[in-house]
Amino acid sequence: MGSDPLSPEETRRYARHLTLKGMGGAGQQALKRARVLVVGAGGLGSPVVAYLAGAGVGTLGIVDHDAVSVSNLHRQVIHTQIGANKAESAGQFARALNPHINVVVHGERLDAGNVTAIVSGYDLVLDGTDNLLTRRLVAAAAEALNLPLVSGAVSMFDGQVTVFAPGGTCFDDLYPAEADDADLPSCEATGILGPLTGVIGTLMAMEAVKLITGIGEPLVGRVLTYDGKGGRFSEFEY
Repeated sequence: MGSDPLSPEETRRYARHLTLKGMGGAGQQALKRARVLVVGAGGLGSPVVAYLAGAGVGTLGIVDHDAVSVSNLHRQVIHTQIGANKAESAGQFARALNPHINVVVHGERLDAGNVTAIVSGYDLVLDGTDNLLTRRLVAAAAEALNLPLVSGAVSMFDGQVTVFAPGGTCFDDLYPAEADDADLPSCEATGILGPLTGVIGTLMAMEAVKLITGIGEPLVGRVLTYDGKGGRFSEFEY
């Protein structure tokens, strides 16, 4: 794959990446070439969008049909305008943070009729949605298109993140088919601590950067869990 030269302004912006051993110019150019889709611009999507935009991901797609409500603001920190579409609001934030990237807004609900068409425009997907129906749709589309998927989830004080890679373990290996949203606690019912979404969302962005640049060991076949009250990370394989 050919290099994509950085402008003088980009060289200054990404200076700390360019001097980072293992990242350097090759890693930054890989980020610039990358086409990444963020599904959900809420609690997890907010830090994901912020850090991937800041990192210089060349094309950043954002999907969300929901509107910003006042109860979102304690954790969905990229939004400020009540009533705005979350994908539009996240897109405005990303463009303001980094004018060198291309932001594509999908202000619509993902469903079986459009998920493949939307996901197929990207080479990496991150899912921070809060329901199993959407998560299964995204996971199935990513698997069918041979795309890696970074998946995060949060509840109350705890969270987890993992990576589903083509040819590896898949969503159904972690979430049995009989699992249903009715069995899972909702944010509305149980509450959620704001900074928890920042912890897990930032870890998701970290995994995305690793997958794009080839740095390190992604969380493939491993789930990293965070116990916010205990202040402990652990992991398990599946």
